[in-house]
Amino acid sequence: MAIVLHRADRAELGAFAPKPTSTTEGQQEALRTVWTSPEGAEAGVWEATPGRFAATREGYHEVCQILSGRATVTPTGGEPVEIGPGDTLVTPAGWTGVWEVHETLRKTYLTIDLPSAPSGS
Repeated sequence: MAIVLHRADRAELGAFAPKPTSTTEGQQEALRTVWTSPEGAEAGVWEATPGRFAATREGYHEVCQILSGRATVTPTGGEPVEIGPGDTLVTPAGWTGVWEVHETLRKTYLTIDLPSAPSGS
């Protein structure tokens, strides 16, 4: 069975809540999970209000499609990249950096968990 979320750019999301890693007072985020797999992948829609926050991809990759808004994404030790509607952003496992949301940003996302390492003997 296929799962379709029509008009992700306008879909209702969950309630807005403070962004935990934000360094900007009052920055909020909301999301709607559309699908999860038994293996740990998740797809959904996320939105954040203007502000700055730190991000870390520990144990998973993320692929995003920007639907609306603008931001600057700066990887730790790297050059800033401007993103906006129509852009695809991939942050692989281990990625760290800072997002600066200039205009309320909405994206679809897919996170893919890395397989757990087997227990040693």
